[in-house]
Amino acid sequence: MTMPTRLLADTGVRITELGFGAASLGNLYRETSETDARAAVDEAWDRGIRYFDTAPHYGLGLSERRLGATLAGRPRDDYVLSTKVGRLLVPNEHPTGRDPDFVVPDDLRRHWDFSRDGILRSLEQSLDRLGVDSVDILYLHDPDQHDERSAWLGAETLAELKSQGVIRARGVGTNSGAQLPALFEADAIDVAMLAGRYTLLEQDDAALASAAATGKSIVAVGVFNSGLLATDRPPATATYDYGQASEEILARATRLADRCAASGVSLPQAAIAFPLRHESVANVTLGMRDAGQVARNVELYAAGVDPSVWQQLLSR
Repeated sequence: MTMPTRLLADTGVRITELGFGAASLGNLYRETSETDARAAVDEAWDRGIRYFDTAPHYGLGLSERRLGATLAGRPRDDYVLSTKVGRLLVPNEHPTGRDPDFVVPDDLRRHWDFSRDGILRSLEQSLDRLGVDSVDILYLHDPDQHDERSAWLGAETLAELKSQGVIRARGVGTNSGAQLPALFEADAIDVAMLAGRYTLLEQDDAALASAAATGKSIVAVGVFNSGLLATDRPPATATYDYGQASEEILARATRLADRCAASGVSLPQAAIAFPLRHESVANVTLGMRDAGQVARNVELYAAGVDPSVWQQLLSR
């Protein structure tokens, strides 16, 4: 199976419209078996996905190791690979036995470090875990959660790595679009992996407008808004931005679900299709834990949404 690709800014990198997010391979919230992890990557490959994203943060390196092991043997030029820097893994002097968010031992801990040395060390560790000589896209991981200067400091090292041919594209992964216009306009990055801020429910128009004006790209993640848009009709217990959805947010999502049903599409089907309508969105990347989730996500993506129904779906 082949899948359409889109160009990532002016980097020459083309990525499939649907990407594989590997956080669950790091045992996010619950354990993923080795069998399920391998089957998920294999299914994604068989269904035409050729963009794979991971990070040291995901399972304290477990996601990178699993992804690298499953992709091993496949032609390196046939897929696009990204990882992240800024959360350097270092020995944990005070382990408790279990990481708070990932079901893994906490022998390591994350240390914020967007310095040149920290980025180079983190990348070297990631390449070793992945078992590859290079990654195509390198993202600064949530620099805004550390301090306002981290993105600019890290971007200098990304530019150096790109000029040396070590990476092909410079990026920022973030839950906030606040810094993106300035970073795009300064040509500090090529792409932003924007989580939860350009979705069927919520649109950061300033970040997207800046990307369009500067010829930069967006990789849209978190398009289900932490699960709120992941089912045909959001339950009362649905989460939004990693917490319980408010009554107002839940009501908005329910109205969207009703409009989707009236138009003959499902809420998650529309949630995947929506970001890809924008000229600057190169890809939607979804977290996938097992082969069944991969199959469902690819089928929802492939179903698409007829252009004629968007006005009804997006009416206020």
